[in-house]
Amino acid sequence: MIVPGERINAAEYQPGCCVEGGMLGACKDWVLGVVTRARLASAIRRQAGRGGKLVIHPQKALAEPGRWSLLPPEESRIEADAVPLYEKAVKALPGKADDEYMRVWLNASLGRLPLQRVQQTLQPYAESLKYTALAARCRQSDWPQWKPGVAVPYIQGYRRLAFAIRVWIRLETANNRYEEAIHALQTGFGMAKHLGHAPVALLVLIGTAIGQVVCREIEAFVQREGAPNLRLALASLPRPFVDLEGAIENEATIASPYGEATRGEKAIQDQCRTLVKKLHINLTALQCIEAIRSYAASHGGQLPAALADIKEVAVPNDPMTGAAFSYTRTGATAVLESPTPPGSKKEVVHYEIVVRN
Repeated sequence: MIVPGERINAAEYQPGCCVEGGMLGACKDWVLGVVTRARLASAIRRQAGRGGKLVIHPQKALAEPGRWSLLPPEESRIEADAVPLYEKAVKALPGKADDEYMRVWLNASLGRLPLQRVQQTLQPYAESLKYTALAARCRQSDWPQWKPGVAVPYIQGYRRLAFAIRVWIRLETANNRYEEAIHALQTGFGMAKHLGHAPVALLVLIGTAIGQVVCREIEAFVQREGAPNLRLALASLPRPFVDLEGAIENEATIASPYGEATRGEKAIQDQCRTLVKKLHINLTALQCIEAIRSYAASHGGQLPAALADIKEVAVPNDPMTGAAFSYTRTGATAVLESPTPPGSKKEVVHYEIVVRN
């Protein structure tokens, strides 16, 4: 099985099989690739700001991401289409009998995970995770073209795959198997990137949501003693990570005979753009966390008084404002945050940072 440790052999896969499941398109209640107001509002509420207390351990930043890259490394990429493999992964998913346990484990601290039970529960997901890991390494993701009025298949399946990937990341991280945790993170980000470049805005938003939840697992990863510093790996992820504008433009072109987008529909598109920007802010904030870990490693475990004090590595600006993230240190605790974006009720980022030496 893929958890822990086993990697699927790319040589075993023969590309060229056709895409099953019919034409990918927009759900019937979508117009120009954006979800109805009610569904979008619900999605925005679920995309709460990242934050909470982070207890970090000093760790110097690496000069090169190397094997700690957060996307499948170039030498592991294969000339194949990812879409049929994701569909195979969905079809191989087991029943939902253990989903409630897995939800509990996603909200538990890593130290409280029943590791043997988690590994046993993931066993039935092994085939799905193998296909997903292989798909994430594919150079192409040839999503079929959008067709008005045709429902997008496998939506729930893609979400369940992300669910299993998160548990896999947590299992490897809790066991301090960092190379295997990185393999799982690469799978999650690889899938998110493929979906994020689909010609259908709904799939792009699902890719965005997967990227968000993988960021949540990086928060747990960077709090482990001995975990490698991922600053450069995070910085190396492409920006923008997903292409919502391309999907909106594609759907608008196809749907043009049905009329122009209304003012309300354009407002919904703007809200979707906010969700995408949140992902980019989260990725950038995690770079800052890793820059702080690197500073602590070079300064006796101390937090910087200001982000400007970090000289050995670059500290990125907040994509929301174009300026530095808000950062204040009070005694042994620092707060890193980003302002509340338009259309949202919470900060995208609010971290309380403590260094444990």
